Amino acid sequence: MRILFVEDDQLLGDGVETALRRDGHDINWLTDGQSALAHLEKSDTELVILDLGLPDIDGMAVLERIRERRHDLPVLILTARDGLEDRVAGLDAGADDYVLKPFEIHELLARLRALGRRAGARGQSVIDLGALHIDPARHEVHWQGQPVRLGRREYTLLLELARQPGQVFTRPHLEKLIYGCSDEIESNALEVHIHHLRKKLDSRLILTLRGIGYRLDDALT
Repeated sequence: MRILFVEDDQLLGDGVETALRRDGHDINWLTDGQSALAHLEKSDTELVILDLGLPDIDGMAVLERIRERRHDLPVLILTARDGLEDRVAGLDAGADDYVLKPFEIHELLARLRALGRRAGARGQSVIDLGALHIDPARHEVHWQGQPVRLGRREYTLLLELARQPGQVFTRPHLEKLIYGCSDEIESNALEVHIHHLRKKLDSRLILTLRGIGYRLDDALT
């Protein structure tokens, strides 16, 4: 697995990195939250191991930023914060698992394998909605049997709508999904992506609910 490991403790980080490489993983070890978030923007990371006590940004804030961008990316928290409230807060914020320091490396590896299996099963779920076919594992979209090339944000937007056809997604939710908390979003940016999807697929596929948001027309698919 391609793993992003975020931990500022040099001794612990060195030991975990060595163990993960020996276990066959491709690992990028970073020591602060800003670098981790920047790395995720340009990488195909499959799992994140995240320490909460980082020197620049609190790990909980990093976790929240990850969830704004990557809903399905497995995140395992490593921390010395052993209070029940801390664990509950981490899980509620979107962590998939929680390992308390100190820990045995064999336990960490076992938990990573379990997360990898769950993520693999989740990622392999093909979406078939009539003329629309999406294969998340291959990052492929077909419409009426023909392949369709989508931009990264177009694909993310379509996948979100297609996972729950007929459900209305609000404009703020979709903007946050594809742009995170960026202050540089143009007022019509979401409409542009919707327009491109309609043009590449079918003009009737995505319905606009004025003042509310958008939904995939499950009757059409």
